[in-house]
Amino acid sequence: MSKSTVEILESINQSILKTDIPRMDIGDTVNVHFRIIEGEKERVQVFQGVLISRSGRGINEMAIVRRIVDNMGVERIFPVHSPKVALYEVVRRGDARRAKLYFLRERDGKSRRLRDRRRGLKAVTGVPTSGGSTGMVPVAPPPSSQGKKKGK
Repeated sequence: MSKSTVEILESINQSILKTDIPRMDIGDTVNVHFRIIEGEKERVQVFQGVLISRSGRGINEMAIVRRIVDNMGVERIFPVHSPKVALYEVVRRGDARRAKLYFLRERDGKSRRLRDRRRGLKAVTGVPTSGGSTGMVPVAPPPSSQGKKKGK
């Protein structure tokens, strides 16, 4: 049997795809280390922001990262499998209930922040962030009520 054109293209693109990309969900705060080539010199610029969108698949997958600079929102669109992206780091896991967080564009102040997933309902276990934690936080026992008087 002969393969379809789509299957042939996907098998060619499979060798180009990066395999060292960490799990990045929508709402996570990520550091994107982007290679910038200026003449003969090459440097790495780090862009830290909230991942508000991912679209496409395979070699065409894109990620939109948004950050705030001087009370002005800046968004950059990164090709996920680009050779110019040196490294992705997940700094913080945010709890989002949407696939696209475009509503953050209209938000100001503290309402712009997302709840941390460790404090939310679900926690991603076993997936480390750049801080070294796996997303699980030890839970302290509730404070005891001994020594406190109830009533008046």
